[in-house]
Amino acid sequence: MATVPTHDDVFFLGIDGGGSKCRASIYNTRDQLLGTGIGGPANPFHGVQRTLDSIVAATELALADAGLPIEMKSRLIAGVGLAGVNLPSLFSVINNWKHPFSNMYLTTDLHIACLGAHKQNEGAVLVAGTGSCGYSWVNGQATILGAHGFPFGDQCSGAWMGLEAIKAVLLASDGLGPDTIIREWMEETLQAKGVMIVDKMANAKSSDYAKFAILVLNGAEQQDAVALRILEEGAAYMSDMANMLWQTGVTRMSFIGGLSHRLVPWLEASVASRLSEPLAQPEYGAVFYARQQSGL
Repeated sequence: MATVPTHDDVFFLGIDGGGSKCRASIYNTRDQLLGTGIGGPANPFHGVQRTLDSIVAATELALADAGLPIEMKSRLIAGVGLAGVNLPSLFSVINNWKHPFSNMYLTTDLHIACLGAHKQNEGAVLVAGTGSCGYSWVNGQATILGAHGFPFGDQCSGAWMGLEAIKAVLLASDGLGPDTIIREWMEETLQAKGVMIVDKMANAKSSDYAKFAILVLNGAEQQDAVALRILEEGAAYMSDMANMLWQTGVTRMSFIGGLSHRLVPWLEASVASRLSEPLAQPEYGAVFYARQQSGL
């Protein structure tokens, strides 16, 4: 049944925008989730107009899911967390957008992920998905570790694991490195061997490399020496990052991202034991931020 808003109803929009998709969720003042929509890529570093189009598309789908008329866009109080807006020039461009909402409050995707994970204005997150990084927010101060992007950094990310796997497979193919079960799996997946793997991956994006992370995880669970080396190196990096984030004074830390649950057992025991489950999604963190900034 469609929601019939009254003139006094207040609705919040939470936007989580990244390189692969934009997720929008609509909440009422009682923190009830009313509807969700998913749009296209929303990292302004890879295209400002595409980002804006994705935000609008995801919002309209969320309104439809909530049973609210499309005209309600103009009454939404929007919290928007985007990848890329840590760059001042991109923040300025997006923040000056003639948006269709009642109000818009812009911040980074890491900030809203942290606020959502803890449902409070303090905490830290380790992130391991296609990319990786660490982030804490304490007393209004952000600390970012890593986040250098693939291929320059992002250790323990899906993309990094995939690249390390390909490098190991190529060495094994030439007889210059130890053989690995990953080689057989990768050759089957790509239908290529040796230098033809390079040809197949010549124009690959980070998300393409990240698809091979599962081969590393599965190989490590089968005690493959090459997979174990890659995973142990990545997990040690994440553990070091967590220990540095604890030094910022946070009282709660969560591990988020598509690889997080598979990686927890590989972290230092002292790190894994202190992690807390995330309490909500990043879109909720965006709404949390909008409520803070709007005073509502």
